[in-house]
Amino acid sequence: MRTPRSILKYTLERTETFSQDIKKSRFVAHATPVASEDEARSFIAAVSDPSANHNCWAWRVGQAYRFSDDGEPSGTAGKPMLQAIDGQALDRVAVLVTRWFGGILLGSGGLMRAYGGTAAACLKAAAKSEIIQRIEGEIVAGFSDLAMLKARLGALPDLIVISEEFTATGAVLTVALPEATAAQANRLVTDLTSGRAFVRFGEGENPS
Repeated sequence: MRTPRSILKYTLERTETFSQDIKKSRFVAHATPVASEDEARSFIAAVSDPSANHNCWAWRVGQAYRFSDDGEPSGTAGKPMLQAIDGQALDRVAVLVTRWFGGILLGSGGLMRAYGGTAAACLKAAAKSEIIQRIEGEIVAGFSDLAMLKARLGALPDLIVISEEFTATGAVLTVALPEATAAQANRLVTDLTSGRAFVRFGEGENPS
């Protein structure tokens, strides 16, 4: 099985805020890293201000995403905010922009620029870290090779041992590692044990 290509994605390291005034309306953005839809919704509920005119939001976690205009004309708030997330190659992020209306109508284009721009400025200012995309695999090894393998696997960058299940002849290690190093791990295990141990990725196939 060929190792899939990875597209670099980033998330925020911590919550960031940004505010600006546009034609007497006050726009305040809050952005934060989230691991799930539940975390995103909890964040939105926590930072929304009931005294404001609008609390518009967007979030993305992998392929899942949602956004809300919260009373603004359809497509003028939440969608531009989601585009701000995607435009900076971000994932696992939620952003909320709160607006206090200042009495001057901005029009559809002005609203899109205000919400999308406020969200984008907040996200741009935030500290970011790369998301390491990992795949799971199983290393099947006998007792005679187990200690050596576990010691050498520690040299592979960003490999995580999720679990270790002993069998009658050895153990099965469930691991998660970056897609980019899957083939390297497969070769390492095979070479160290002269083929006695092996790695299973996906449906029993190994990257090469």
